[in-house]
Amino acid sequence: MIRMILADDHALFREGLRSILETYDDLEVVAEAAHGKELQALLSQHEVDVVLLDLKMPEMDGMEATDWLRERHPEMKIIILTMIDEDRMMAHLMEKGVHGYLLKDAHADELHAALKAVVDRGYYFNERTSKALLESVKHKNKKPPTLDFGQVLTRREQEVLDLICQEQTTAEIGEKLFISPRTVEGHRKSLVEKFNVRNTAGLVLKAYKDGWVDL
Repeated sequence: MIRMILADDHALFREGLRSILETYDDLEVVAEAAHGKELQALLSQHEVDVVLLDLKMPEMDGMEATDWLRERHPEMKIIILTMIDEDRMMAHLMEKGVHGYLLKDAHADELHAALKAVVDRGYYFNERTSKALLESVKHKNKKPPTLDFGQVLTRREQEVLDLICQEQTTAEIGEKLFISPRTVEGHRKSLVEKFNVRNTAGLVLKAYKDGWVDL
């Protein structure tokens, strides 16, 4: 029997996830936490094998909770379950010691397989996390991610940013990524807003300065 705690700030999501997980004979949800502080208290009351951990939570977010768990409960298995589909975030957390990273649109059977894998083998990699780890090797000097919304880029935004910094035109970027010029401009606008700059020149300067792209 694999015993776990769910840590997520959305009660309806926890309730739905719990009902799904408990249809498997070898899984048991022993408690639920709305944030990292509640998780800390619950771990003093329950013995569990795995923590299913969201990233964006009040009080103590998933990154802070991961640091605390690795320090205080190094034997605890951690699976991140989040909506954040971002290479650097995945790679960063895997390097920090989480044992699996899944998106919330994952199928229940994959989550079940991941839970068994982290208990039996100590890790779970799928195609998505493997790709993120390979990307992290290519861009080792990039700035560590944060949970500040403005600092989290989608995979496509990172691709567009890389090409902008290579002085590619909108048309060239669209052709290379198989997207329309209008879509490229939409990503450019989003990047300018997230980096809090006025134009593309400011975007390129800040991207290099903060380590989002390689020199």
